[in-house]
Amino acid sequence: MPEDDVVVVPANEASWDDLQAVFGRGAAATCQCQRIKLGDRDWFAMPVEERAHRLRADTDSGHPEATGTSGMVGYLAGEPVGWVAVEPRARYRRLRGSPVPWAGRAEDPDDPDVWAIVCFAIRSGYRGRGLTRPLAEAATGYARSRGARAIEAYPMVPRPGQTVSWGEMNVGSRSTFAAVGFREVSRPTTRRVVMRLDL
Repeated sequence: MPEDDVVVVPANEASWDDLQAVFGRGAAATCQCQRIKLGDRDWFAMPVEERAHRLRADTDSGHPEATGTSGMVGYLAGEPVGWVAVEPRARYRRLRGSPVPWAGRAEDPDDPDVWAIVCFAIRSGYRGRGLTRPLAEAATGYARSRGARAIEAYPMVPRPGQTVSWGEMNVGSRSTFAAVGFREVSRPTTRRVVMRLDL
């Protein structure tokens, strides 16, 4: 798919209805992109409606005058089709509590100048069309425009021949980030890599 066909905007410039159309009725609708922000214990204890309320506040969806947001929304031929979460790395509680980003690296989890792309959601019916790459590119550009010194991602690397569900791949693929210029900086587990782009 030509990347010029995809328009990506900060989520505060998208309507709440558009964002919820992307999330649909599956795992993304249940999560509301809150599990990585809250951590497992608080996320499991929170009703979906409250998760949605938090996402709406995080994104400031429908308020283009807002000074910031927590992600980007992608459009194809005017239809909302994708979401990518991008914020300063320190805002993701589950990420901070995981060994994946930190194994073998001397990183300050509280560094406000390092951002992270942690999640994609692609609307049902639009998956497999290469939408994560323009979303990752736009998220990287957004982080740069907000003063980020670096941006990281933590994609899954399936074993050869392994079938992986879309829900597991919501963190993105190694090839998506490599195409945008990220480089692998560590491989803390057999299924995850840490990728980074210094800005």
